Amino acid sequence: MSKLDKYLNDSSVRVTTGACPHDCPDTCSWQVAVEQESGRAIDIWGHEGQPVTQGRLCGKVDRYLERTYHRERLVTPLRRVGAKGSSAFVAVSWEEAITAIAARLKATIAAHGAEAVLPYSYAGTMGLLQGEGMAMRFFNRMGASDLARTICSEAGFEGYQYTMGRAIGMETQDYAHAQLILIWGSNTLTSNQHLWPFVQEARKNGARVVVIDPARTRTARAADEWLPIRPGSDGALALAMMQVIISEGLHDAEYVERYTEGFEALAERVQGYTPEWAAPLTGISAERIRALAREYATTRPAAIRVNYGMQRHAGGGMAMRNVTCLPALVGAWRAQGGGIQLSSSGSFPFDRTMLYHPELLAGRKPRTFNMNRLGDALTHDAARLAQAHHHPRPVDPIPAPEEAGPPVHALIVYNCNPAAVAPDQGAVVTGLRREDLFTVVLEQFQTDTADYADYVLPATTQLEHWDLLKPYGHLFVALNRPAIAPLGQSLPNSEIFRRLATAMGYEEPCFQQSDVELLEEFVRGQQNPVFATVTWETLLEQGFARLNLPQPFLPFAEGNFPTPSGRCEFYSTRLAEDGYDPLPAWVPPSADAGDSDSWLQCISPPAHSFLNSTFVNVDRLQAREKHPMLWVHPRDAAARNLAEGEIVRVWNELGEVELPCHITEEIIAGTVLAPGVWWAKFSPDGRNINQVTPQDEADMGAGALFYDVLVRVEKRESVGAEERRSVGAGEQKRIAIG
Repeated sequence: MSKLDKYLNDSSVRVTTGACPHDCPDTCSWQVAVEQESGRAIDIWGHEGQPVTQGRLCGKVDRYLERTYHRERLVTPLRRVGAKGSSAFVAVSWEEAITAIAARLKATIAAHGAEAVLPYSYAGTMGLLQGEGMAMRFFNRMGASDLARTICSEAGFEGYQYTMGRAIGMETQDYAHAQLILIWGSNTLTSNQHLWPFVQEARKNGARVVVIDPARTRTARAADEWLPIRPGSDGALALAMMQVIISEGLHDAEYVERYTEGFEALAERVQGYTPEWAAPLTGISAERIRALAREYATTRPAAIRVNYGMQRHAGGGMAMRNVTCLPALVGAWRAQGGGIQLSSSGSFPFDRTMLYHPELLAGRKPRTFNMNRLGDALTHDAARLAQAHHHPRPVDPIPAPEEAGPPVHALIVYNCNPAAVAPDQGAVVTGLRREDLFTVVLEQFQTDTADYADYVLPATTQLEHWDLLKPYGHLFVALNRPAIAPLGQSLPNSEIFRRLATAMGYEEPCFQQSDVELLEEFVRGQQNPVFATVTWETLLEQGFARLNLPQPFLPFAEGNFPTPSGRCEFYSTRLAEDGYDPLPAWVPPSADAGDSDSWLQCISPPAHSFLNSTFVNVDRLQAREKHPMLWVHPRDAAARNLAEGEIVRVWNELGEVELPCHITEEIIAGTVLAPGVWWAKFSPDGRNINQVTPQDEADMGAGALFYDVLVRVEKRESVGAEERRSVGAGEQKRIAIG
């Protein structure tokens, strides 16, 4: 008997359908059992009828009830009474909090202008409503500074789109039809686990799976082959593969002729990018590169799953562009099971006008800050403030310091924990400590960022509010219904921004819409034919609906790329216009140690049990991860006389962090790995790996450089055996709310 059947036969329980809100391609549909009498959720499971996620939840979301009912859940508004960072707060009423916040915002705007207010948010929820729906209306009406949300995927997204037109790719289920699958810069079993059953189905039918990654991840261990690659060198590998494919005549000449742009220029460009050239850059032998290129070009159908791990470095956009050229070069798009997937976002052409109400800007064009440069944005230094402005392309100018605008005097944080996740943690915390910075944080827990807030406003979890979810790993829109009433005095983000709008005197009707009214209007208002099957009635009845796209979904079998030329653009005029090389090229990472053996490259991919900084405080998940750590290859450990479990100092010019050392051959030599993102307060020295992450930007989209970091690693002699045992046992710091 399924869980659904079990509870449907129990009159004391009701079942509600919803969807996971977190930053994962899978966007699992779920169902929740709630006791009728108490109103308490007692069970959660994956919706068995969802064709992609098929009734399974990941190990993180399977613990979602523990997170919702966590003993440290925030359930009342809080006002700071101690020093910033001390986590000294007192409970206040909603009326007091909203009134005080509105008064401070009005005073800030009167003194410095609306651009002195900065919203800061990201993917704590991927919901269209609780993410930016009501929030965008509020900040548009205010005329606040805008935020370029670049921290995760921007470089790769841009590189993909320059080549393909939009972020459209294979349908997840079609990986089951592939005969060769390259999983490139993606730890599927941690960050995209619902793809894996389709990969396994392909393997049962004879497919080979190759993982290209600097670390031997769970996915690499489960694959047929792991190709360890040096961080930031993926673009070089793709160029060398193209050189082999073209020089040996292995490309699909007919497909290239009919459906691509610039092949002749590409063929000339890659002549010098031989496997022998790429081998020392990638750490993969020329022989293996040549064999991989031949295998990829001659296996039908061949699929690539590429993810954002490979684009978090200085050449990340171009690296993604290089890889994205491969399927068109060999004609992989012709067949079901062939092609590439980065994101399905481009298949969802939502009209968000009625969601965001841009007319509320009334002709104003506020400045935009790059969220990766929050440390710079929170200074009084005009030059750094100018540098923090979003300039995603070479042709985009950086304003002069005198044109940077006023310092940020009010910061409103929601769906994000920048004190833990943002680059250059030291600079971010220095900004958050400013006494003249008024900070409001909408949160479910007392995170690192909430410790620096003037007011903390308790937000609901996904079990407690309405939302609409657009996935980026499949083609099903999902509706989330609230399963339980909000805990304590917590409120949805949408309601918090409604109350703030009222207190600010914003009287436009759009601030009076209920969540259900807003979502229904949004769904019914979509005019693009792909949404013909995504009706409000279907979402209410079933909980999810697939886009009106054919099955099998073969978007580029006959060309029709959504580029200016209508072709896959090996040569891109848009790239040239934006100040880039119009052809695939080699853009190295910035973390180049040269001939020095004292520097190591540092990467910080997600820990298996966490999702960004979410779930870090859930006891069972924290226990699985044990404690923050640094993976070090035995060769690098021996050169530094490091021992397993001892705390080491990891540092560069930005700062330092102390982490327990884990010596393993599952990371490529010359590279260290720090699984993230631990809250700093749970780390041995109150800091995490983002102490050493620069605010510098990738080549495209001004993306982040989380995997392009040079560090030194050395013994910390003062740490004794007793302290090592304490850290190893997972003893963590806790905070108390006064």
